[in-house]
Amino acid sequence: MTSVLIVVTGSDHWTLNDGTLHPTGFWAEELLSPLSVFNDAGIPFTIATPGGVRPTVDETSLAPESTGGADESARQRAALDALDDQLAAPLKLEDVSADDYAAIYIPGGHGPMEDLAVSPVLGKLLITMLDAGKVIGSVCHGPAALLSATKPDGEWAFAGRVMSGFTNDEERQAGLADKAPWLLEDRLRAAGADLKVGPAWGPFSVVDGTVVTGQNPQSSTEVAEKIVAQLQK
Repeated sequence: MTSVLIVVTGSDHWTLNDGTLHPTGFWAEELLSPLSVFNDAGIPFTIATPGGVRPTVDETSLAPESTGGADESARQRAALDALDDQLAAPLKLEDVSADDYAAIYIPGGHGPMEDLAVSPVLGKLLITMLDAGKVIGSVCHGPAALLSATKPDGEWAFAGRVMSGFTNDEERQAGLADKAPWLLEDRLRAAGADLKVGPAWGPFSVVDGTVVTGQNPQSSTEVAEKIVAQLQK
């Protein structure tokens, strides 16, 4: 059976330049919209986090100014409540077998910058799935998690891949660029990604083989749709 592994950050903070712990977690829309697409396509999913910890939603992602209004904020909160059983007891990332899934999807929020980007467990899983031709998708800050996929010889598994992710410009507009220990766009380019970006805050996503990535929260639905298209080939 085709199944998608959803790997969500287990961090509730991002450590800034001055040592301040910036409250964060996963971005609600980047989890909820893809899950809706997968459900509509009849594709089952499993949520996993490092250590099996309950993931923390970034409250900023549920603010009306982020969602587009109070009604949408309420809808997303209700959708998260409906997922509560799965969020309360996610699978331990350390127990995951690549054999059980046809795809992996990683939502953003700043949380992945703290834990998933440096997770050797996730890195090994990503390399195994990439080598097996399985679908790998991510959006916004989620592609930071792909940085964990360093091969034993030191080469980054995604070097040369066309991909997208949250831009320096968007980080500046969000108000955290000057405080950030590193910027995703810079790090992906330095690692060897062929990074493609669109206008700030507009939907933009790219596909390179079985790798599907999107730039920002507005890109999450189309990333999920492209993952489904890959799975249905």
